[in-house]
Amino acid sequence: MEIKGSVALITGGDDGIGEHVAKFFAKRGAKVAIVGMHQENIDRVVKEIKEMGGEVIGVQANVISEADTAKFIKATLEAFGKLNIAVTCAGIIHDGMMLTLDKETGKVSRKMGLDRWQPVIDVNLTGTFLTLRDAAEAMVNGGWEGLLVPISSVNKAGQVGQINYSSTKVADALMPKIIIGEFLMRGIRNIRCVGIAPGYTATSMLTGMNQDALKALLADVHLGRLLEPDEIANMIGHCVENSALNATTIEITGGLCYPHGIAK
Repeated sequence: MEIKGSVALITGGDDGIGEHVAKFFAKRGAKVAIVGMHQENIDRVVKEIKEMGGEVIGVQANVISEADTAKFIKATLEAFGKLNIAVTCAGIIHDGMMLTLDKETGKVSRKMGLDRWQPVIDVNLTGTFLTLRDAAEAMVNGGWEGLLVPISSVNKAGQVGQINYSSTKVADALMPKIIIGEFLMRGIRNIRCVGIAPGYTATSMLTGMNQDALKALLADVHLGRLLEPDEIANMIGHCVENSALNATTIEITGGLCYPHGIAK
């Protein structure tokens, strides 16, 4: 599939990796619809893409809402007449331990509450499902060649302190195999699905963290640095153009290894 002339929808496209993915596609001649929660960020990214000569719309929406999902799919089709690529960059983290023990008694003093569990499940898993479901519906009904790209994470392997986040990301990583299995059974041949699982990436969340903590993270990265968001975007672009990539999730981490075990 060619990027030029295609229509790409990116949730979480108003910041972080999603913003870079949106600009990557726009620079290469795709028409872009970005979805985000914050209107100021949406307006900024839309303005910057238009200034580079790209065609773009922005939609404020919450990916956990079926009504909002229907809204941004409809807006994309009304603006550009089709949909070819859907990338689910919308995601949140609420890190914490499942159990916290009192230092003196050794008994449980606090548990991870649903207030930290459920929002992560809602956005990272349910939001991804709704976006992929409705994007696929549009592609099937329109007969357009398409690619669905759920964004997983290297932490799908399991990260202490991220039982909520890691649980969603391992589920996201499984989606391509299941979705394409269903498409094969249903005779849907025009849509592929490839997940992307990035490692530590130079977004504001990581670049602004304590530098000693960041150094400790990078000690396990063979490349010795954070990934650039554009490197993630380039990988997604490669997936668009290489039709043999399908029904799998690709890790792009710079060589992230855990010499002393995955759970740290």
